Amino acid sequence: MFLRDIGSMRQRLYATPLLRQLTNSLMKTYHFIAFDLGATSGRAILGSINHGSLQTREISRFPNRIVHVGKHWYWNIYSLFDELKNALAIVAREGIEITSAGIDTWGVDMACIADDGTIAGLPPCYRDPYTDTWCKDYLENVMPRQEVYRRTGIQILNFNTLFQLHAMRRSGVSQLQAARHILFMPDALAYLLTGEKVTEYTIASTSQLLDASTRTFDEHLLASLGLDASRFGRMVEPGTTIGHISDEIVAETGIAPIPVIAVAGHDTASAVAAIPAADRNFAYLSSGTWSLMGIETDAPVINEETYRLNISNEGGAGKTIRLLKNITGMWLLEECLRRWRKEGIEYSYGQIVEMARQATPFARYIDPDDTSFAHPDDMPLAIAEYCRRTAQTRPESHADFIRCIFESLALKYRAVLEMFGRLAPFPIERLHVIGGGSRNALLSQMTADAIGIPVIAGPAEATAIGNIMLQAAAAGMAGSLPEMRRVIAASIHTEQYLPHDKASWDEAYRQFLQITHINL
Repeated sequence: MFLRDIGSMRQRLYATPLLRQLTNSLMKTYHFIAFDLGATSGRAILGSINHGSLQTREISRFPNRIVHVGKHWYWNIYSLFDELKNALAIVAREGIEITSAGIDTWGVDMACIADDGTIAGLPPCYRDPYTDTWCKDYLENVMPRQEVYRRTGIQILNFNTLFQLHAMRRSGVSQLQAARHILFMPDALAYLLTGEKVTEYTIASTSQLLDASTRTFDEHLLASLGLDASRFGRMVEPGTTIGHISDEIVAETGIAPIPVIAVAGHDTASAVAAIPAADRNFAYLSSGTWSLMGIETDAPVINEETYRLNISNEGGAGKTIRLLKNITGMWLLEECLRRWRKEGIEYSYGQIVEMARQATPFARYIDPDDTSFAHPDDMPLAIAEYCRRTAQTRPESHADFIRCIFESLALKYRAVLEMFGRLAPFPIERLHVIGGGSRNALLSQMTADAIGIPVIAGPAEATAIGNIMLQAAAAGMAGSLPEMRRVIAASIHTEQYLPHDKASWDEAYRQFLQITHINL
């Protein structure tokens, strides 16, 4: 259970419309399934609302492995679809009456749907390095970088959907040639469940295909790809019913024909919706394979400064804008651990933290976003080579690598937070860290020390909470985004980390900037 029973708080909070609606439903338990799919693994979570409290239970957990075929990288969407059906069958066997289901995934990637309704090949994976050169080609020969940014307000990244589609078109990829429709990953999985084609706004906003101001597809960008808006599903906002589970899946799994709700389909958008904040005076850090840092605004912020800093204006729940920047996150550590496992060495989470704690502090620094760390065959070797190139001592032990990663992430967070401090129309008084990385107490303390303001860590299950609460809103059980957050803030446990040792971290930051040449 990640939300405590808030019955004792009901009288104090009953004035909020959301809690009134929850309280008025005391005689019934409402169950929701949140499918939360990340770039390395997926989960099916059962969320149950009863007596004004929300409980969760993990139904299933499964890997999401990149498939290497020839020179390219793909996602096995059929394996993911099987896992979704497996979770539906589990709750059906338990006799649980489900109110609805919702799907969130990582951003930018998409599936091509052929004329006969089948998926044309496996969806390409954003980690495939083949888009690197095609991004440059698009910006040099089709539309200048500044014009692309002016239209979309999205951070220029080699793997954005815009450049993936350009690469597929120029390379003559048969998937795109056969595509009658193009669906982003959560929408493609919802299509497999319901047969209905939609484009959920928050996931589409990651693609670099939308006009940030109108929240619709940019016709000029689509035309540059030989496409138009009819090739995508109808645009919908979070909370929209996509359709109901198909008869075939009902027969296969035993589940009732429940509705599938378009939650905030981008996992970060669902996670940010669950931030337990009482006001706007915060920045957030969604910490996982990627670290996404940003602030929440009511409208896009697109100007020379955001262009220079490569800031994204992505869609959020409640018609908000997530002004954010992508930072390479635990990918660095995950890839080191993967390499060490190949060598027969495996560490527990506790061992990793203790090793970092015991290693020599401030011995070396890396820029987590250096291109050499994007997709190396050997991450420890890439880090060691970066240290050699920057005239630093190479890490001597696995503990040295881990400490270097943690400290460098904390210092990069400071650099990016200072940037948002210049852009925010309000004072940034605290940093909310959400997602799996919020469980890392050492990194959270390092981050507080580096940035000099409090870090509020939690909930770790923010994406599932946001997914479930947006489904509850669609069922008429939830109110506005601020009301949802007030209930969550009153109900969950968070950890606060206060900054210490300012002088040491200030000196480390000076060295970090000098070595990495980060210009923010």
